[in-house]
Amino acid sequence: MPSTLKLIKSDLKRKQEIFRSDGADISFLRTCFTDGTSANILFRIASKCASYKLLAPAALLFQHINRVYNGCVIGVKAEFGPGFVIMHPIGVVINSKVKGGANITLESGVVMGDEKGKSPTLGNHIFIGTGAKIFGPITLGDNVKVGANAVVVKDVKSNKTALGIPAKSK
Repeated sequence: MPSTLKLIKSDLKRKQEIFRSDGADISFLRTCFTDGTSANILFRIASKCASYKLLAPAALLFQHINRVYNGCVIGVKAEFGPGFVIMHPIGVVINSKVKGGANITLESGVVMGDEKGKSPTLGNHIFIGTGAKIFGPITLGDNVKVGANAVVVKDVKSNKTALGIPAKSK
């Protein structure tokens, strides 16, 4: 597992790539001050603290700061690979048992929750649109897009787009 600093750097570089692909050629420094960046950094720090028993209270403190300052709650034991990007943190709620691969991008209001003790597992290169909800012991394959306000309660195979309530893969 890469160090926390390497993960943060990869998250920020990925966010900068997203802006560039949208036509905004912004500097790495400016990327550090865009919406959602502090939520990413606080999550990574809380996650690292949670991995050390003696620092567990600090993990909860960073999680609390993230909730108050950014309006999002991300479980300290949630796992995401490098390139994890929260574009807009308001309303993001992620259960501690969620596992995600590399290059996952979230918009505002995304909820990933538990059902009967089991949470979603996400592959690599995932985009989750504004207001999307993903619940239970489901798997999103690689290169999946989840549309705005979709409610995903079944597995989504790689290279598919999930749309609707309940979401259907296309």
